[in-house]
Amino acid sequence: MAKKAFQTEIKQLLDLMIHSLYSNKEIFLRELISNASDALDKLNHLTLSDDAYKSLVFNPRITISFDSEKKILKIADNGIGMNEDDLNNHLGTIAKSGTKSFLENLSGDKKKDSNLIGQFGVGFYSSFMVADKVVVNTKKALDTKAYTWISSGDGEYEILESSKEDFGTEITLYLKDDAKEYCNKWSIEDVIKRYSNHIQFPIFLQYTEEKKEEGKEETIKEEKEDQVNKAKALWTMSKSELKKEDYEDFFGTLAYDKEKPISYIHTHAEGKLQYKSLFYIPATPPFDMQRMDYKSHVKLYVKRVFITDDDKELLPSYLRFIHGIIDSDDLPLNVSREILQENRILEQIKSASVKKVLSMIESLTKDEAKYKDFYAKYGKVLKEGLYGDYENKEKLLQLVRAYSLKKGEYISLKAYKEAMLAEQKGIFYAIGKDLETLKNNPVLEKFKDYDVLLFADEVDNFVIPAIGEFDGTKLLDINSKEASEGIKSEISEEQKKAFETLIESFKGLDGVNEVNLSDSLTSPLALTDEGMQNSYMEQIMRQMGQEMPEPKKNVEININHELIQKIKDMPKDLRDKYCLILFNGAKILEGQSLKDSKSYVDSVHEMLLKSI
Repeated sequence: MAKKAFQTEIKQLLDLMIHSLYSNKEIFLRELISNASDALDKLNHLTLSDDAYKSLVFNPRITISFDSEKKILKIADNGIGMNEDDLNNHLGTIAKSGTKSFLENLSGDKKKDSNLIGQFGVGFYSSFMVADKVVVNTKKALDTKAYTWISSGDGEYEILESSKEDFGTEITLYLKDDAKEYCNKWSIEDVIKRYSNHIQFPIFLQYTEEKKEEGKEETIKEEKEDQVNKAKALWTMSKSELKKEDYEDFFGTLAYDKEKPISYIHTHAEGKLQYKSLFYIPATPPFDMQRMDYKSHVKLYVKRVFITDDDKELLPSYLRFIHGIIDSDDLPLNVSREILQENRILEQIKSASVKKVLSMIESLTKDEAKYKDFYAKYGKVLKEGLYGDYENKEKLLQLVRAYSLKKGEYISLKAYKEAMLAEQKGIFYAIGKDLETLKNNPVLEKFKDYDVLLFADEVDNFVIPAIGEFDGTKLLDINSKEASEGIKSEISEEQKKAFETLIESFKGLDGVNEVNLSDSLTSPLALTDEGMQNSYMEQIMRQMGQEMPEPKKNVEININHELIQKIKDMPKDLRDKYCLILFNGAKILEGQSLKDSKSYVDSVHEMLLKSI
């Protein structure tokens, strides 16, 4: 059969594997063992759920052997195997892999990038970090033909028919000179125990041991085979049997992550529903956490049989950073994705699992530094739950943190409420695109006697106004009339009359709704948007391609400001120009972009010339 060229992205990947991502070469073995385990999982599921496969004898094992003289390493499994189409699709193109995503997410940090390999489903190609040539001999279960895939990582591969009799896959690596350490029993055992100890299928290492016969000088060679890993599903074990190190080691196997997780929670539920779950919070957020097409990191098992790791129904999207396993005793083995979406049992497990995960997160709040680290990484995503998870709204509100203007740090809603003044009508808050812009908002000057919570994440625009109240106390946007009602103001009728012409000048500007006088500001004026979307929300909607009419703003004039005092007595044409400059300047302060910034700058220049 003629040689075939790898797709462009695969060529790029191979070049990276061979020449760049060499700082952590040993992970190739972890990846190949993981692939073998996946193949066994698939066949296990079929033998239990598909009549066509039930006659197959399933005696799962992963076998590793080596020849140190020839520098050959073999990894074999008796899993599902592959046919010719599978070989082309899985090993020759990006159709079934995350190659493109992997390339897009490279950081340049060789160690960090090598740890990403497993997360993107491109682990097979890590073989070329240690091998000059890779041969895959495979036969798919129930098929009559077997095939051999061969490549030297030079941009091409070929597929030949094979004489392999048993179903499964054997990968042969012809190791490079600088990788011959992986033809050593102790090195192989060390890698397996560090990375793959909790793979649930047995991993056997075959090797030759030299022994001296009693009373003789010469040695004899004895072929031996040892099981290296524990081969027990950790989540099925009793918590009393396990140590913290066991959970951390298993996380590395599950998430392809060498960093220790922030936290974990292990549950054995017994009663009406019987299931086991194990959830982790990773120290590093998943690469696709902010994407709509994120991949679920929770695996579903039924009676220890792997079902799927591609079901976003297992946990709500706002917990998409969680890694873990759910293993049910009550679901059918032949459950389909459609059935999963409507399954009452799974819904109950999901509901209980969400509560477990939230309780795990809540436990982090006992350590302020630890929770601060967690919230910086996952707070934005967690807040999404406020928009749709009404069942857990109160629990989520306890977990929310916002920047306290008075304290200069992030605090809980509970802490804010406990420090409220007696006459305060509610929890005052403001939403904007970043903290600095929010801090410079003149509206805050009205609330100088109170604390104000600042929310500066994009998601806040959608979720915070929808909260309504916390623990019986209203959340009040500082732009709202209800928030301002408690702010003392002593504007006399005489003052109102004195500022009539200035009020008319502001009312004559495009984009102005109401104009009011204030004696509680320090800036010349402040803009509010009562009953409307805030400026940041308007920007977001436009970025999403939604046409937004230019919103009208309410203007509050500081009657005590020297500039306002001078402008109010100017001739109308000059007064109107100053009002426009002040209005546009206030827009900029609250983070808005001006439609006609040139006119604004020209007006400023004109006024500067007159003052020189």
